[in-house]
Amino acid sequence: MAEKKSSCIVLGGGGFIGTNLCRRLHDDGHRVRAFGRNCPFPEALEGVEWFPGDFGDGAALAAAIETFDVVYHLVNGSTPLSANLDMAGDVQRNVLASLGLLEICRKLGVSRVVFVSSGGTIYGSPRQIPTPETAPTDPITAYGISKLATEKYLALYQHLHQFDYRVLRVTNPFGPFQTSMKNQGVVASVIERALRDEAIEIWGDGSVVRDFIFVDDVVDALLAAMRDQSDTRVFNIGSGEGHSLRDVLGAVEALVGRQLRVEWKPGRPLDVPISVLAIDRAREILGWRPATTFEDGLNKTIAWWRDKNG
Repeated sequence: MAEKKSSCIVLGGGGFIGTNLCRRLHDDGHRVRAFGRNCPFPEALEGVEWFPGDFGDGAALAAAIETFDVVYHLVNGSTPLSANLDMAGDVQRNVLASLGLLEICRKLGVSRVVFVSSGGTIYGSPRQIPTPETAPTDPITAYGISKLATEKYLALYQHLHQFDYRVLRVTNPFGPFQTSMKNQGVVASVIERALRDEAIEIWGDGSVVRDFIFVDDVVDALLAAMRDQSDTRVFNIGSGEGHSLRDVLGAVEALVGRQLRVEWKPGRPLDVPISVLAIDRAREILGWRPATTFEDGLNKTIAWWRDKNG
């Protein structure tokens, strides 16, 4: 007998990771609904039901979630920079709205919530590299604090209501359908400006190291989190390897065959010097491992940008 497929709603389904996730879920035969305010690539979600709405609108959220088994929570109304500039607004848009979501899911009997947290900000300036899930969580941005607060409320709902959830602390994802519109995603920004022969702004001296992971690998992890039957709740999702911003610039320059024009800006206090995650737990428990090298991911991303721009 064929395995019954879960029905899945992706909150933030029109975003970068959400678009890629919806496409895969649809291709895998799941009933899929995408919820969000904007859908920049409607042609990419052919066959996926689009339900427009605002994450802060409880009535719209409840109407969208009803009859779905699994809720993917990918919504975030802030970036690390904008959250610091409006901390109260960040709490309102993300933490309080997420609390409203959990109560809706509890009342509707949702079987599992999978939350995308931030592996790049939640640990703050880590003392251990690669950083495991057991490391102290001391965010140095309001964005990271909001993500951590949502994680804690998920755990509280499990304690109080036997609420089932998984948290994926994703590092720095990149790939098709990521744009630089939100001023978040350095790989997208570098590629877009490189192909347009525009100046690229880099904050600091380019020595900052990040753990970049291709979006297909993130989607693999999201699917594994939906199926997981373990008692573990929190997983780091990254490549386990670090690349500096100068590495990114050099790799993109070589692949596009054009010298990049870089505008160097002062460093920012919200940027930790190095962020690389230990991914042993996801490998051992979820049976997940990244399958795409950094270079292959860049090639696929550049090809998507070139196709997008004709």
